[in-house]
Parts: sequence; structure tokens; C-alpha cells
Amino acid sequence: MLIQKPAAIDPSEITPPELYARRREFLKTAALLSAAALLPPVARDAAAAADDDLKPTPYKDITAYNNFYEFGSGKEDPARYASSLKTRPWTVTVEGHCAKPGAYALEDILALQAPEERIYRLRCVEAWSMVVPWLGIPLHKVLAHFQPTASAQYVEFTTLLDPAQMPGQRTRLLDWPYVEGLRIDEAMHPLTLLATGLYGKELPNQNGAPLRLVTPWKYGFKSIKSIVKIRFTEQQPRTTWASGNPDEYGFYANVNPVVDHPRWSQKKERRIGDLFRRDTLPFNGYADQVAGLYAGMDLRRNF
Repeated sequence: MLIQKPAAIDPSEITPPELYARRREFLKTAALLSAAALLPPVARDAAAAADDDLKPTPYKDITAYNNFYEFGSGKEDPARYASSLKTRPWTVTVEGHCAKPGAYALEDILALQAPEERIYRLRCVEAWSMVVPWLGIPLHKVLAHFQPTASAQYVEFTTLLDPAQMPGQRTRLLDWPYVEGLRIDEAMHPLTLLATGLYGKELPNQNGAPLRLVTPWKYGFKSIKSIVKIRFTEQQPRTTWASGNPDEYGFYANVNPVVDHPRWSQKKERRIGDLFRRDTLPFNGYADQVAGLYAGMDLRRNF
């Protein structure tokens, strides 16, 4: 499904988030009921639990409670101040070890692949979490277009640097611009998404418009927002949080309940909207898909 420009969308075609969520719940419930008669009781319980685990967080919570330090350190600051960000026109510069470097307009990147829907858990290092219905392009589809060479061992991403639009950058809270990175095999994994929207709409500014990274098995600070540069490197990138506070924020940032943050436990998390905390899942619940990327690694040291 292509994301149209706002002017091209008739208001009657926009599904309100509440109806969107109810429609999804209806379809999922119907599918579960159809299959339930074929399952033994234990399997039915497991299916119901799995369905509840990926119930999307309400749109109003996803868009009102965010980490986006370019607009302030408070969770409500991005929604309060991000309207100052202009996301059109938008250009992404591609550099480094690839055959097709250059400056690419946002429209050219979106034309590489029609965005698809992915419902992913989002787990933040402060031990809160959400379930987000993203729209996006699998990152490997985009990176393959730039033809990385054999020397490209990592992919570095950089956020827009513009203090006039991003008031948080007028402070020394972080070493601006924000930089994140992945190993090339992590970046090319089918789960990794270049997000362009959520809940069937364009990505709101406070959630990282117009392009953000989504790596669902990692803590949220890896999912860099408002990307303006992609660079293929031979050496591990010097990323913002891992460089500024290496004892608390490692380069890999894989969700691991047995490795605590120095100031709090990571064994439990609070899903936004839930009353009680739940167990944190290894690799945020995606261990079956991604654990093989780290075979033989000490995940206590490489956190």
C-alpha cells in the first residue's frame, strides 16, 4: 500500500485509529474463532495469549508518549514541539562503501517498494513498551538498491541536525546529531524496517517522520528517527548513546532480561495502558528469528 500525500487523500478515506483497531480486532477474533474448534484446550489458550500480546497500543498513546530528545527529554515534549519539523522536501544522503552513493529524494526512496504493515513490539530501555502497527519498507529492499560492497560491514544512520526546527538540539543533552548503527547482517534482516507510517497513516513528526528505523528485537534508542544520512562503513559506527554513556547503552542494545541497566532491572516491563508489569522476553519476543545473528557472542559483554 502506498502512502499518499495528505492533499491526495479524501478525508472520508482516512480510517480513524479507534475504528482501525476495532476492525483489526474483529478480523483477528473471527480468525481465531474459526480455528479454535480445531485446537485442543492448551493450544487455544496459547493462541489467545499470543493474540493479546500483539494487541496494538492506542494511537493516542503511541503519538503522545515518546522519546525524541531533539524535541526535549520529557515523554510529552515530542508531541508538544515536533510540529515545527518540516518533512517536505526531504533528502537522504547515501555515502560510504556502496556502488550508488548520492542524494536521494524521499519520494525516490518510497518508490523502491510499496510500504507494508508490520505489527511489532517496541521495548524501551526505561522498561516501558508498546505494540505499534507500523507501515514501512523492509530495510534490505532499500539498502540493496545502493549496492553495498564487500567492505560494508556496518550501516550508520544520522538524524537531521537543525536546532531551529528541533529545540532539543539547542541543549548539550546529547552530542548532536544523533547517530545510530547496525551490523550489515542486522540491517539486512527481514524484520528490520524503514518505517514511513503507523496506524495506516503517515508517520507523525513526534514518531520520527518522515523516515525512522525499526529494529524490533532491540531497545528503542536503536530505532533512529528523521533519518537524513545512510553510510556504509567498514568499522563499527561511533553511535550517540554507546559513545556518550557506554556503561549503560551498548552498541548492540538487544533486549535481554538478564542484563540489567545499571540503574534498574530489565526483567519486567510495563506495556503502556496495562495496569501490571509483564516479563521481558529475550530479543523482545523475536528470538526465534534473530538469535542466530549472535551465535557464539557473549551477550553480557556485547549488550
